Amino acid sequence: MNNASPSTNTLETPQVLPDNLHQLCVVIPSYNAGTRLAPVVKGVQQVGVPFIVVDDGSSDGSVSALSLPDENVLHLPENRGKGHALLAGFRKALENNEIAAACVVDADGQHNPQDIPRFWATYKSSEADFITGVRSRAGTYVPLRSRFGNWLTVHVTSWLLGRRLPDTQCGFRLMSRHFTETVLQEVDGGRYETEMEILVLAIRRGFSLEQVSIATVYESGNPSSHFNKFLDSYLIYRRLWAAIRKYRRKT
Repeated sequence: MNNASPSTNTLETPQVLPDNLHQLCVVIPSYNAGTRLAPVVKGVQQVGVPFIVVDDGSSDGSVSALSLPDENVLHLPENRGKGHALLAGFRKALENNEIAAACVVDADGQHNPQDIPRFWATYKSSEADFITGVRSRAGTYVPLRSRFGNWLTVHVTSWLLGRRLPDTQCGFRLMSRHFTETVLQEVDGGRYETEMEILVLAIRRGFSLEQVSIATVYESGNPSSHFNKFLDSYLIYRRLWAAIRKYRRKT
């Protein structure tokens, strides 16, 4: 918490954000997100936190249309998947030595940027290495097939890792600089399965975890979602098993 008195220049200087939010960098992986991307970026800008949009080889011009400064965008030459975009965004974020943590916000509007300060506050109070969003289902219709898929993944992952995990698939996450550096050293790129390996790494290597409750924003048939229910589910479970064998439990 920034406790500087009004007589100092800290609160009067626009570059210094409240509660040291300038030490957090938001990474927004984006692939053909269309018109959904602009409101997400605007929401992050309203929070007043540094951010990087990672254009994962989009062909719809959605990132270019924002006319962002070079420091806020990273263009990848071809589409390789969300996992590759995340790792590229993390590398760019950590080029700034002032960045203490990275936060992931999806480009399709399913995460509310106004929740970013809550992740940051949890990080500042707990000093946890990995903070994951836990989606609340209250007041939101989610199809039975999606609810069952999430339930199954949560229970299988919790059983295999020996730790109760309320939500394993939420992409809204915050990672300390130390943990992010470890991820860049250890984790391979891919599609959505990269996020699963990051979770396994955190647990098996003994990094501290916390959760933040967030609202569920669900839209059936979201055209900007590129999650393939069959292919990506298979890749996630395959990576889960491979990561469990790859990372030894910290004793």
